[in-house]
Amino acid sequence: METHSVSKLLVFFMSMALFLGSELIHCTTVTYDKKAILINGQRRLLISGSIHYPRSTPEMWEGLIQKAKDGGLDVIDTYVFWNGHEPSPGNYYFEGRYDLVGFIKTVQKAGLFLHLRIGPYICAEWNFGGFPVWLKYVPGISFRTDNGPFKMAMQGFTQKIVQMMKDEKLFASQGGPIILSQIENEYGPESKALGAAGHNYINWAAQMAVGLDTGVPWVMCKEDDAPDPMINACNGFYCDGFTPNKPYKPAMWTEAWSGWFTEFGGTIHHRPVQDLAFAVGRFIQKGGSYVNYYMYHGGTNFGRTAGGPFITTSYDYDAPIDEYGLIREPKYGHLKELHKAIKLCEHSLLSSEPTVTSLGTYHQAYVFNSGPNRCAAFLSNFHSTGAKVTFNNLHYDLPPWSVSILPDCRNEVFNTAKVSEYVGARIASPFIHKFVSLYLKLLIQLAFHQGGSSNVTCADDPNEQSVTYDEDISSLNDGSSIPAVGLLEQINVTRDTSDYLWYMTNVDISSSDLGGGKKPTLTVQSAGHALHVFVNGQFSGSAFGTREQRQFTFAEPVNLRTGINRIALLSIAVGLPNVGLHYESWKTGIQGPVFLDGLGHGRKDLTSQKWFYKVGLKGEEMNLVSPNGASSVDWIRRSLATQTKQTLKWYKAYFNAPGGNEPLALDMSSMGKGQVWINGQSIGRYWMAYAKGDCSSCSYIGTFRPTECQLGCGQPTQRWYHVPRSWLKPTQNLVVVFEELGGDPSKITLVKRSVTGVCGDLHENHPNVENFDVEGNENSKTLHQAQVHLQCAPGKSISSIKFASFGTPTGTCGSFQQGTCHAKNSHGVNCIGRESCSVAVTNSIFKTDPCPNVLKRLSVEAVCSTEITTNQPNSRR
Repeated sequence: METHSVSKLLVFFMSMALFLGSELIHCTTVTYDKKAILINGQRRLLISGSIHYPRSTPEMWEGLIQKAKDGGLDVIDTYVFWNGHEPSPGNYYFEGRYDLVGFIKTVQKAGLFLHLRIGPYICAEWNFGGFPVWLKYVPGISFRTDNGPFKMAMQGFTQKIVQMMKDEKLFASQGGPIILSQIENEYGPESKALGAAGHNYINWAAQMAVGLDTGVPWVMCKEDDAPDPMINACNGFYCDGFTPNKPYKPAMWTEAWSGWFTEFGGTIHHRPVQDLAFAVGRFIQKGGSYVNYYMYHGGTNFGRTAGGPFITTSYDYDAPIDEYGLIREPKYGHLKELHKAIKLCEHSLLSSEPTVTSLGTYHQAYVFNSGPNRCAAFLSNFHSTGAKVTFNNLHYDLPPWSVSILPDCRNEVFNTAKVSEYVGARIASPFIHKFVSLYLKLLIQLAFHQGGSSNVTCADDPNEQSVTYDEDISSLNDGSSIPAVGLLEQINVTRDTSDYLWYMTNVDISSSDLGGGKKPTLTVQSAGHALHVFVNGQFSGSAFGTREQRQFTFAEPVNLRTGINRIALLSIAVGLPNVGLHYESWKTGIQGPVFLDGLGHGRKDLTSQKWFYKVGLKGEEMNLVSPNGASSVDWIRRSLATQTKQTLKWYKAYFNAPGGNEPLALDMSSMGKGQVWINGQSIGRYWMAYAKGDCSSCSYIGTFRPTECQLGCGQPTQRWYHVPRSWLKPTQNLVVVFEELGGDPSKITLVKRSVTGVCGDLHENHPNVENFDVEGNENSKTLHQAQVHLQCAPGKSISSIKFASFGTPTGTCGSFQQGTCHAKNSHGVNCIGRESCSVAVTNSIFKTDPCPNVLKRLSVEAVCSTEITTNQPNSRR
């Protein structure tokens, strides 16, 4: 009996041990040393990419994350968006695009890690830098400094997020994917400016975060003064010169900028992938072990989430995955090859310190020897011209501004400047230029007529009717306006519930004031961002700030009459500031002075007289944007043929969802400025502001800055606006447009965005990451002949071969040309009807050697479509 009881007890404890052991197996220990982040005691070289969950839809998340994984990423990086999660004090929202737990679990399902950048200040070109506007009105508050009310609010939200992660067991220490967390964000400049208050605050933030006991390391980026155990990290276009503030911390690059954000009135910024890869290669060879691309998928600033101000609705960022979720080539494919090459060197990189050898004035070899037959080398050329160098008694061609990676210290498998394959390259749109490929197929013209008919195209009938609702200027005189003496700051009145605030006042004009036959001039000085002026219900003009200068002045002649005149000024915000010392104190709206010149009795100053204020638009108040609100309003039918340019007008239409699964966008090029909604969901702000800049040249060589490689000069900064397919119903989708300036809604179109072409370009017998392997003892071998890979988008197949040449072709994807040597049967590249195919770069497939003793190249460009061309394709002659 006693023995039996002991046996049962033993079995119980063994079962418990096995149970606990199985639980512990799923838990992950994350630490760090001077070389790298350690996961379960093993150093890891980690490649990360930023994907922000509110800038896409939940239906897109899985596809985006899988593409990131396929691109060689180990980690997904995201900010946490406080103002989206706590729109009012104590009222939390974690649904839809703000389902943070759902997003993280999607990352976990894909088998990737996650870096949770709580902040809660995020910058991110996001409205108010991610802070909720109500935070500004907490008594006694001062943002991001040693201030009690701010620290209390910040700690409360941070604790909320951390506890949510713990409850869902999402930290790695609990078996989840979160291996890193970030507190604060790019605080270095503020810390220096605030002195002791900044120093005290950052120490408090570190202690507060560590005290939350997440079981994973904490990071502070761009904060040289980050206190232990915080890891300070680098953000920028280049971080090879970065050194952690303590010798026992790893070199982490939390934001490797893949491009740059876009502002209305500015150009599109393109960062050549050769330079981005070069920057990453430099960082890794200098000892870096964690790189995060900001952004890997930028996405869309839906609604009024864009900050800045003047940040566009598109947050594409020239990222490897574009705004719509499509792969951008050659950026995606080239970085994918870079990641594979780096991972071939991982053991040597993380197990040894480099020996640096000069190969010339601007040329160096970083050699990592980690034991017998374990060697990796990075050969770099920092000059603007190419060079031939000798390393280990072998000769290498180094293009300008490039790094070559040799995972066995002999074979170059990757060079940052040699872009060899284009998987899913796209045909360029008129304004994107050759660097960013885009094909937009006209699908459906929205029918803003006959009550919002769902016709596929608008008729050409000149009597076509437009369904509109005029923003009622006369209703501004009702009793709902707020009186005040003098001019009020806009956000203090609106609390950012609307972009729009009316400033209204009355002015008594005598007959003697209007003598001389010359119109008086109204002058209005505004702190930003846009202004429409109405006098006695008639539109008198507009004025706008710019991305360089938010403040502006309206000064135009106006029609006044004898007696009481009603002046109504519609002030418009285009996103709240997101960065800058105490940006919460920056002013928006009409700050004055406001005065009339040219009157018979001289200048009349209106600044300090009684004004009336009204928040928002009548259409907003009536909820015209929702299907229920739109249907309950008496919309007016008017002939498009007789319409003149009119301001402040609402339009609606209905359309059926198009077939297929390609991403969709609205072409708003016929409009002026305003906002647009689909089925009650806000697509965002649109503005056909024309881009000013210098688009004359672009080279990957030399230090990159956003002023270089500008695209789209003289074109609207943003023409196309993303419409998520998940927002659509099969039929009767409602689109509502509020137009401020008088655009032509009959020309708005819904368009598809799709990948239409693929390219490949590779030299024969050249080791690359696809056909090269480093075995356990670091002995390298070539697995197979070099191959060109062609891959169409899902649902599409190769329909024809646009160009094929085996020999010495020149050019790049979209501009290939035959060289002096060309195999006549190059059209033998037969991939027709297949979604993907691989072609070996070897003489055997082409039957003959067109130029013996010459290193040949195979360049192929193919067309992808849903229809297959039956004719035998021919290479371009």
